[in-house]
Amino acid sequence: MTLILHAAAELQPTLLRTQTRRLDPRHLLGLAPGVGLCIAVTAVAILLQGVEVKLFGRPWLEALVLAILIGAGVRTLWAPSLRWTAGIDFSARMLLEVAVVLLGAGVSARALAAAGPALLIGIAVVVALAIAASYAIGRLFGLPRRMATLIACGNAICGNSAIAAVAPVIGAAGQEVAAAIGFTAVLGVLVVLGLPFLSVALHMSPRAFGVFAGLTVYAVPQVLAATAPISTVSAQIGALVKLVRVLMLGPVVLVLSLIMSRAAPAMEGAPRAKLDVSRLVPWFIVGFLVLMGLRAFCAIPAAALKPAADAATWLTIVSMAALGLGVDVRVVARAGPRAISVVTLSLAVLGAVAFALIAAAGVR
Repeated sequence: MTLILHAAAELQPTLLRTQTRRLDPRHLLGLAPGVGLCIAVTAVAILLQGVEVKLFGRPWLEALVLAILIGAGVRTLWAPSLRWTAGIDFSARMLLEVAVVLLGAGVSARALAAAGPALLIGIAVVVALAIAASYAIGRLFGLPRRMATLIACGNAICGNSAIAAVAPVIGAAGQEVAAAIGFTAVLGVLVVLGLPFLSVALHMSPRAFGVFAGLTVYAVPQVLAATAPISTVSAQIGALVKLVRVLMLGPVVLVLSLIMSRAAPAMEGAPRAKLDVSRLVPWFIVGFLVLMGLRAFCAIPAAALKPAADAATWLTIVSMAALGLGVDVRVVARAGPRAISVVTLSLAVLGAVAFALIAAAGVR
C-alpha cells in the first residue's frame, strides 16, 4: 500500500499536466470526429451481438471482437485522415486505460481471501509457468517480443482483457493488439465448445472440471458457458478460480512495467536514468489497485458497482473499435499462421499445467 500511495504522489504532477492539455476545449473538439466514429463502430458491434443472442442463444463472437473486425473492415476500405486519427488514437489509449481503472471496482478481495492461500499460490504458479512457456513458444516461432508477450499474457490470465491491459505498458502497436485479441478470441470460442466433451472424456468430477475451466478459459462469461452444461458446482468453482486468475493481471503488469523501465535505456543506447515511478507503475494500474482497495473496505456503494462494470465494458469495446480502425489487415494476415500456432500450443501447455495442478492438489 505504501508503494501505491508513493506512486500516486509521484504521478500526480504528470497527470495534472496531461489532464490540463487534454481538457483544453480546442483539443477536445479535435477529438470529437474520431471518438464519434469509434462509438458508432461500437454501437454496430453491440447490435450484431444482440442479433447473435436472438438467433443462437449466445454471442459466439462478443462485441469486443466484432468491434475490432468492423473497425478493421472500415480501415481496409478507407484510410482515416488527420481529422479522424487524433480521436481514434485517444480512444485506443486513454479510454482503454480508464476502463482498466474501473475494472478494479469489480474485484472482490473478500472472495479472494475466502479462496485460501493454497489456491492463490497454485494459480500464481500456473500463470507464471504459462506466461514463460507461451512467451518461449512465441519467440521460437519467430514472433516479435511484444506480440509474444501479448499472446502469453492473454493465454495465461484472461484473454482480451489481459492483452488490452498489457498493451500500453509494453508499447504494443494496434496491429499487434488486434491480431492477438482476434486469434485468442477465436480459440476461446472453440475452447468453450470443446471443454465439456473433454470433461467427459477424462472422467473429471464437477469440482475438478470447475477448477480446470477456471484455469484455462479466457473470460468469466466463457467459464460459465463452458461449465454450466456440466453442473452448478462446476460453474461456481470455475468462476471463483477465474476471479483469482484475473487478479494475477495486476502483479504481471507491474513486473512488465519494471522490465520495460529497465530495458528501455539499454535498448536506446542511453545511460540508465533514475527510475521514473510513472513508468514503473502506470497511472491506470494505480487506479485499479485503489478502486480494488476501496471495494475491499466497502467504500464503493453497491449501487455503483454495476454501472462501473458496464462503463468499463463500453470503454473497452470503444477502444477495441479504435484499434481496429488503426489496423492494416495485411500486417495481421502476415502474422496469422505463426500466431495461430503459438496461441494453440500455448493453450495446450496451459491445459497440461492446469491438469497437473489438479492432480497434485488431489482435487476430487
